[in-house]
Amino acid sequence: MVEDQAGMAVSDIFAIHSEAVFRAIESSLLPKALQPDTVVALGGGATVDDANWKLIRELATTVYLEASFETIWARIGHQANRPLFFGHPRDEIQALMNRRRPRYEEALHRVNADAPLDEVASEVMKLWSA
Repeated sequence: MVEDQAGMAVSDIFAIHSEAVFRAIESSLLPKALQPDTVVALGGGATVDDANWKLIRELATTVYLEASFETIWARIGHQANRPLFFGHPRDEIQALMNRRRPRYEEALHRVNADAPLDEVASEVMKLWSA
């Protein structure tokens, strides 16, 4: 959604504009994304904004995909389309995740995301359809 709205890749938004511009676009699209009968996978920074988190909690069932840093690093640590990860040292990324974790832990549900991805998806779907 963000890329469609901006007409460019997320990494380009960060490089050409800034993270703040990306976050503003993300926040403006959030109400549209949080429609009934949908599953929305938000990026890790979307929930950090207090207004976003308030809206998310009002309109959605929140699920924290709880994974170890090692799992997250292995899955997305080297993806160029992850501008806050790509090209940054591991300790910097781990510190970012540690700062964000308290908000993630406010989610109504947790799923062990260290499990194989098909199991993670199955657990999320069970919560969503309950």
